Amino acid sequence: MRFADVLAQPGFGAIAEFKRRSPSAGDIRPEARIEDVAPAYEGGGARAMSVLVDDAFAGSLDDLRAARTATRLPLLAKGFFSTEEHLRDVRDAGADAALLILRDLDDVKVAGLMRAADELGLDTLVEAHDVDELERATQLDARVIGVNARDLGTFRIDRAAQLELVAKAPRDRLVVAESAIHSRAQAAAAELAGADAVLVGTSLMRADEPQAKLQELLSRPLVKVCGLTRQEDVDAAVEAGADLCGFIFAEGSPRKAAEVLAVPETVLSVAVFVGEPEERGADLVQLYTREEGKVRGRDAVLLRDGEQVARVADLPWRDAEDGPEPYWPDDAGLAGGAPSHEGEDPDHWRRARGDGRLVLAGRLGPGNVRAAIRAVEPWAVDAASQLESAPGVKDHAKVRAFVEEARA
Repeated sequence: MRFADVLAQPGFGAIAEFKRRSPSAGDIRPEARIEDVAPAYEGGGARAMSVLVDDAFAGSLDDLRAARTATRLPLLAKGFFSTEEHLRDVRDAGADAALLILRDLDDVKVAGLMRAADELGLDTLVEAHDVDELERATQLDARVIGVNARDLGTFRIDRAAQLELVAKAPRDRLVVAESAIHSRAQAAAAELAGADAVLVGTSLMRADEPQAKLQELLSRPLVKVCGLTRQEDVDAAVEAGADLCGFIFAEGSPRKAAEVLAVPETVLSVAVFVGEPEERGADLVQLYTREEGKVRGRDAVLLRDGEQVARVADLPWRDAEDGPEPYWPDDAGLAGGAPSHEGEDPDHWRRARGDGRLVLAGRLGPGNVRAAIRAVEPWAVDAASQLESAPGVKDHAKVRAFVEEARA
C-alpha cells in the first residue's frame, strides 16, 4: 500500500522515525541499526517508517536500503531534497515517499518536484511550519501535509503553534504532526486538533524498547483523573501515569476547584463545566448539560477551542440501598438480547459503543474500569469520586490502582 494510502486509513496512526542523531539534540542512539529498529516499529503498529538519509543525522541511502529489506512498511525518505536526481536516488534505494520542506524551496520548485515524484511513483510529504507555509502547501494541492513543531532555523519547539496549524489545515488533506511527541497525551492533542498521524523519532530512538514506547503512544483508552483540587493530588495522578487531569468548576460540586492547577506538558488539563463554559486556560473543556435537581446532567461533550472532539457518557445506573450503582452488561445485553438486571438499559451501552471518540465516566474506579473498557472500548476513561478519601481529596493508592487497571 502506498504511503499516503496507509495514512488515509481510519483512525489515528504514527510514522516511526529512524535517526541516530540530530542537529538540535546531538547524538541520540549513534550505534543504532536499522535491522534492529525497523521490525520493532512494524511490531509496534507504525503505519509507515521515516528514515533520515542526511549526514547531519548520521544517515545515508544505505539506511534506506537496509530498511527496505527489514520491513514491509511504506518508507518516507527524509532529507533536504531539491532536485529530481535526489528523488530518483531515494526511490532507487527503496523509498515510497519523500520529504519536501517549504522553508527551503519556492513554489515553482516544489510543484516541479511533486510532479517528478509522481512520475517516479513516489508520494510526497510537504512540510510547513507557519501559516504562510500551510497556505502554500494547500495551494500546491499537497495531499499529505506535515506540520513541524520545530523551527528548523532556530530549533525551537512550539507545540501550541503546531496544534493551531494542524487545526487550520484543510480536512480533505492528510495531516501529520511532526516533532516533540513524547507522551500519549501529546499524541492525543495532535489527534484532537485534526492530525491523521504523528511522526515520532527521538522519543522512540531513546526508548529501551521502541516497540513498547510506540504502542504506549498509540494505546487507548486514555486515563483521566478528575475532581482534582490540590496540587499534591495532581502530582500523584501524573506520577501514576494519568494522561488528563480534570478540574471541576460546577456550582454545588463538592469537588469544585479554585483554578486549573499546573500540569506538565506531557499531560492535558481539562476544565469541567455545567451549562456554560468559562475561559480557564485548560487544554480542553468538558461541558455537561444542566439537569433539574442535580449538579449536572448525565452526558457531556469534550471541546477543543469550542469544537466538539469527543462525547462523554456516564455508566447506566440503577438505584441501590447505598446509592446509585452502575449496571454491567452481559454478552446478551450487548448483542441485543434481554437485559440481565431489571431496569437495565442495554441500549445505553450500544449507543456508548457507537462511532466516534467516547469518554466513559460515572463512578468508575479500580474495581470496575477493566470491565467498562471491555464493554464499551472507550477513547478515554474518567474517574473522580471513586478515587477519593474525602470529597475533593484523592487517595493516591486508589489513583495508582485505577491507572494500573485501566492499562491492564
